[in-house]
Amino acid sequence: MEHDKEEVRVVIFDLNGTFYNESSKDEFYKFILTKRPKRIKYLLQMGYYNLLLKLHQIRQTEFKENFFNYLDDLPPAQVEAYAKEFWEREFPSNFNQDLMHRFDEFKAQNIVLFCATGGLELYVKPLFDLYKIDAFAGTKVTYNGHTYLADGLACKAEEKIARLEQYLKGKPYKIIEAYSDSKEEILNRADRAFLVEDGEITPYQQKEAA
Repeated sequence: MEHDKEEVRVVIFDLNGTFYNESSKDEFYKFILTKRPKRIKYLLQMGYYNLLLKLHQIRQTEFKENFFNYLDDLPPAQVEAYAKEFWEREFPSNFNQDLMHRFDEFKAQNIVLFCATGGLELYVKPLFDLYKIDAFAGTKVTYNGHTYLADGLACKAEEKIARLEQYLKGKPYKIIEAYSDSKEEILNRADRAFLVEDGEITPYQQKEAA
């Protein structure tokens, strides 16, 4: 019973601009254009929703639903097939090699590796078939036969912590390290936190021992 109370050691990291050097929502769109050139028509619409988000006129969840309209009328199996091809092309050359080395060391120590990203789980999942980690969480969507609708909140800010806790199913845990390209909640919760800017990993916050 005492063993069950041991803290699970976790390393949590963002995907875009962190482990993956680019923005997957943008790069995946460019990839989709190579398959479906007529979807260039969504470019103006995507720019419009980007602007609304920057002006704080819409929430992250609403932004995700509308930005990804370029996937309209592509059923999940087709999107997943495209995503598999996309990630096979991107991995590992367009990933942060220093981070990958660190993650490999954590794997050897049986530390839980958890990716929390705002990207859609629908297209992120094939990446982690290529590079195995313990678990990942992204923005969930459902397909209504035409478009993709958010299923719950976008996986941003506090929601990333909620999704980690959901995965751990009530087990006590400690985030020993966190990595992101932005100053977000996962960094504030970690014993050691790092910002990743232009591929460079720099300390963000280090809590003093109690």
